[in-house]
Amino acid sequence: MDGEGKRGKAVIVGGSIAGMSCAHALTLAGWDVLVLEKTPSSPTGSPTGAGLGLNSFSQQIIQSWLPHSQQQQLLHNTTMPLTIDQNREKKVHSTVTRDESFNFRAAHWADLHGLLYTALPSDIFLWGHLFLSFHVVDGKDSVIVKAKVLATGKVVEIVGDLLVAADGCLSSIRQKYLPDFKLRYSGYCAWRGVLDFSKIENSETITGIRKAYPDLGKGLYFDLASGTHTGLYELPNKRLNWIWYVNQPEPEVKGTSVTMKVNSDMIQKMQQEAEKVLIPEFVKVIKETREPFLNFIYDSDPLEKIFWDNVVLVGDAAHPTTPHCVRSTNMSILDAAVLGKCMEKWGAQKLESALEEYQFIRLPVTSKQVLHARRLGRLKQGLVLPDREPFDPKLVRPDDHQELLVRNTPFFNDVPLSLGLIPSGCL
Repeated sequence: MDGEGKRGKAVIVGGSIAGMSCAHALTLAGWDVLVLEKTPSSPTGSPTGAGLGLNSFSQQIIQSWLPHSQQQQLLHNTTMPLTIDQNREKKVHSTVTRDESFNFRAAHWADLHGLLYTALPSDIFLWGHLFLSFHVVDGKDSVIVKAKVLATGKVVEIVGDLLVAADGCLSSIRQKYLPDFKLRYSGYCAWRGVLDFSKIENSETITGIRKAYPDLGKGLYFDLASGTHTGLYELPNKRLNWIWYVNQPEPEVKGTSVTMKVNSDMIQKMQQEAEKVLIPEFVKVIKETREPFLNFIYDSDPLEKIFWDNVVLVGDAAHPTTPHCVRSTNMSILDAAVLGKCMEKWGAQKLESALEEYQFIRLPVTSKQVLHARRLGRLKQGLVLPDREPFDPKLVRPDDHQELLVRNTPFFNDVPLSLGLIPSGCL
């Protein structure tokens, strides 16, 4: 991989989509990889998580990581088309915006995770390993990572050339370099859920929601109301993914997650509030959903730096973002692809040059996308923006149409993968 032929070794902390993606990209770049993940085993097939959208470029990158003979079929079987992005005014179902060439595909988190996981060698994963700490060896030749084996309590040390922080928006690795870093609360939370309707396909709930949202199965819906909005789209295997954003003061975040497990009283209260605000068809979907959960929506001001010494941030550790531009997963996949390209180009002996180029390519892109997603979320929630009146979906202005479209996210198509832009015809 370089003039001296040395294979680099990367230790990736975090086995979610960002970590899996980096494992693929770095393996293809000729690196040895170990992935540390605190959960005891792969969540393949579990109902963990919710829906996500993959843009056309992410689809191509994922396909390049899969077995060649099955690339298109595997991803196609795991996803559904999201060719339409539309915003509607909730009460009267009037269409505010409609983009017929959205060209995303929808997946369940666990399905995509399983697809990426099964395409990697199983021996690169250290499941049930809780990351504890790390230090960069004098001379910056290597990094030593400490982790606890949760099954035994034993602490192990792992030596690598590169530490990849794929440990999420509350990254403890980032905290070592940026001790004063704090996430920024958006002003709203989100109730989320996935309804498995495989056994109730002909029920009143499903026939009603399909009538109210006729493009389900090929479209992404946002319903806009005063001070709130919802999202809805279909997932493979007869599932509906929904999200409902609710303005509220910042809650007390306990533990190390921005996702909250909720009790039956909280769910009942949420359902009662939904009846006051949302259309009946959507409320029925919410009530039929098992184990809805609550996300606290955070992002952060863009970082000025995303690598130090032998340590690099990827995914939500590098750019916590709100979900309104359908970007979080796509940014993670692009981070991994760019990191892999840079490592392949520079080799293990020129690690600093590789990380500088990765930062140079990704930081301007993700910074603009994070800030755009923040603005779009505040717009749809009717919150204060410095340069305009609060948005009212009943009084939509011509300028609002453009602002509401996901397509107007910076770098929506022309995503820099290297120092030159990828031609739009390749997307």
